[in-house]
Amino acid sequence: MARARFRLILAVALWLVSTLSQAVVTPPLPQPSWAELSTDQKRILAPLAGEWNTMDGFRRKKWLGIAQRYPSLSPDEQARMQRRMTDWAKLSPDERKRAREQYQSLQKAPPEKKEAVKQKWEEYKELPESEKNRFKAEASRSPTPRPAPPKSVLPAKPPGPNAPSPVTSPDQSANR
Repeated sequence: MARARFRLILAVALWLVSTLSQAVVTPPLPQPSWAELSTDQKRILAPLAGEWNTMDGFRRKKWLGIAQRYPSLSPDEQARMQRRMTDWAKLSPDERKRAREQYQSLQKAPPEKKEAVKQKWEEYKELPESEKNRFKAEASRSPTPRPAPPKSVLPAKPPGPNAPSPVTSPDQSANR
């Protein structure tokens, strides 16, 4: 009898330990604050200085990875990276969210659509600066409306012999 109790207690204890070990979630490692960054990291990530300490850890980690690769980039690529960081820092949280969503949807798009977008981008880059500015002004005036989700359209059935005419309402047909 004592052995049976011991086995039962041992089984319950092992079960509790195994469920508790699965329930423990390891928090992500904290990323450095702005003050903890090296001088080079601060120089590279300068456009993000104002918001660095409010960023999530995984976003900081992503930017730190970019800063680590930065020295291996060509001067043109470095300048482009700086421009993009500056532009990104100017975006509102909603604009950033939209940009992330657009990026993710493009990543999931079929190759034909990706190629079409790439072609349009190449055409845009060839436009004169005045035309680009006109497009930017139009875009800033009115936000791009999102298309409504498609509704399933059922084919219209021909009216039966006892169906009311399409001009009359059900109330009118009842009064006939």
